Amino acid sequence: MKVNNLLLLFIAIIALLACARESAPMGGPKDEEPPKLLKSDPAHESLNVRPEEINLEFSEFIKVENPNKQIIITPRINTQEMEVVALRNRVRIKLNQELEDSTTYVFNFQQSIKDITENNPAENLKLVFSTGNEIDSLKFSGRVRFVFPQKEKVIKDVLVGLYDIADTTDLFNDPPYYIAQADTSGRFEITNIKAGTYRAVAWQDENNTLKVESKVEPYAYFSDSVVIDENIDGAHFNLFRADLSAFSINRSSPTATNYDIVLSKAPAEINLDHPDLNDKLFYRLSERTIRLYHTEMREDSTEVRLSLKDTVGFSIDTALYATFEESTRNKQKLELTVDSGKGFIRNLTAQLDFNKPVVNINYDSLMVRYDTASFIPITRENLSLLDSSNYTKYIVRVALPDTLPAGTYTLFAADSTFQDVEGLWNENEVEANYRKIKSDNLSDEISGVIESDELPIILQLLNKRNEIVYTTYLTESNRFRITNIEAGEYRLRAIIDRNSNRRWDPGNYNDLSQPEPVYYYVNPANGTREFTIRPNWSNVDLNIAAIPETGLTQTTDQEEEGMDFEIEIPEFIIPEEL
Repeated sequence: MKVNNLLLLFIAIIALLACARESAPMGGPKDEEPPKLLKSDPAHESLNVRPEEINLEFSEFIKVENPNKQIIITPRINTQEMEVVALRNRVRIKLNQELEDSTTYVFNFQQSIKDITENNPAENLKLVFSTGNEIDSLKFSGRVRFVFPQKEKVIKDVLVGLYDIADTTDLFNDPPYYIAQADTSGRFEITNIKAGTYRAVAWQDENNTLKVESKVEPYAYFSDSVVIDENIDGAHFNLFRADLSAFSINRSSPTATNYDIVLSKAPAEINLDHPDLNDKLFYRLSERTIRLYHTEMREDSTEVRLSLKDTVGFSIDTALYATFEESTRNKQKLELTVDSGKGFIRNLTAQLDFNKPVVNINYDSLMVRYDTASFIPITRENLSLLDSSNYTKYIVRVALPDTLPAGTYTLFAADSTFQDVEGLWNENEVEANYRKIKSDNLSDEISGVIESDELPIILQLLNKRNEIVYTTYLTESNRFRITNIEAGEYRLRAIIDRNSNRRWDPGNYNDLSQPEPVYYYVNPANGTREFTIRPNWSNVDLNIAAIPETGLTQTTDQEEEGMDFEIEIPEFIIPEEL
C-alpha cells in the first residue's frame, strides 16, 4: 500500500513539472504574431523615476537572447552588473547600480525578446524614462559606410556613439555615453539626447566589447566636436581600418648566418642605410620580420641604420648592430611564386616573388614559349626590380611581335635559373601561363571625370574578382581615358592621394586626421558599382562622384544608390614609372 502511494505521488510530481514547463504547443496554426508589450514598470516616458529594476509584461511566453549585446542602453550603464531574467510572459531587469540625476534613459531591446514558439521578436520595443522632470528629445542620425570594408556587402554589428566632450575616455577604452546600432543599410539614429557638445564615433563591434579594437575592427570619428542643440540629420561616417598599436622592434637577433629584426607589426615603408647595401648586404620582408643577409661577413657585426614607417605614420628611426655568425644549419630553399593566368594585349608582364633576395640570374634558361618549338628569350633588359632596394620582387616585361596570334604564352625558367643571396639555385622548373587577348574582344575606350578638384588621383579598374587590371596616376587632370580593355564586368575606383605617396592611407585618431577619400563609379542603370565593357564599344561619361567625408554632410543621391556595394581595398603602392 505504501509503495502504491509513493508511486502515485511520484506520478503527480512528474505531471506537475510537465505542466509548469514553458514549451511551444504542439499542432495548430503557425504563430506569426510578435509578442506585444502589455505594460511596463516604470511606464514608458515616466518622469522623476529612479527604478532599481525594470519589469515588462508581454502578451505571450517569451525568452531573452543575448541581452548584453542586443539591449542597447543610453546613456551607458555597466551592463555586466545588470541581471536579465525571463519567466513565462515577463522580463525582469535588475540594474544593480545607481542612475544619474536628471537624465533620460533609453532601453532599446532590438531583437533580444522573442516568443518561445516561433522566435518572433518583439517589434520596435523601446522603453524611455527620466530621473528628472523632462524627457530629452534631441536626435542624431545619418549613415555609415565602409572605406576599407569587410568582404560582406551588408553592414553588420556597426555601432554609432557619442562621448560627452568633458569625458576623458575614448573609443578604445570605454563605451560611449550614447550609443545606437546601424541597420544593414547603414542608417542609424540616436534618440533622447541631452543638449551638449559631443565627440562622434562609429565602429564595427565584431567582438562585442562596446569599444574599438583598432587592430581588427574598422572605425570612424569626427575630426571636430559636434554641438547638439537641435536634431541633426546627415551625419556621415566612413569606416576604415587603422592599427594604432605601438610600432616598435620586438627583438633582433642572429638566425643561422642571417640577422632577424622582428617588428610589432608590418611596416609600410622600409629604408636601410649601409655602405654594402645591395652589394654584400641584402634584406627581405616577411610579414613583420626583416631578415638581413650578408654574403661575406661571419662572426662579426656591422652597424645598420633603419628607418621604418607604418600605415598610420608611426615611425622607427634607429641604428643597430647586426651580427652575422657561422652556422651549420641547413639553408632555406629558394622558392618563387608567379602571377600566372593574367591576360595581355601586346606586352607580357609578369611578377616574380622570391622568398629570399636573388642576386644572380642565368638568362640562357629563361624564356617565353608560345608553341611546342618556338620561344622568345628573356634578357637582362626585360627584368627590373619592383623596388630598387628589394631583391625579392622582379618584374618581367616582354614585347611580343604583333604577328604572333592570340593564345597561351608560357613563362619558363629551368632549374638553376635563379641564384639567391646564400648561393642556392632554384631546384624546380617554373612554368606560368599568360593569355594574349584577341583584338576583337577589346573595347574602344572607357572615359569619364572624377568629380573632385583634388589631385593627384589613383584611378583603378577592377574586374569581378576584385583584381586590379589597370591603374593610372592622374596628376594634371581629373579626366581619364582607358583603351583596349577586355570585355567583361568591371568597377572603377578613385583614391585621392593627398600626400602623394601613391598608396591609400588611413586616418590617425591621435591627430584626428581622416583617411584619404575613396570614390566609386555608380551605374545609374541599376544603382550598383558594376558596369559592362563590350567588344568594340565605347563607354563614355563614366563619371565618378565624390561622396561626403566623415562629418556633418548631406548624402548625395548617387551615394544612396551605391551604398550597399562595398569592395575591399588592398594595400598597394603605385610604381613610380606609372
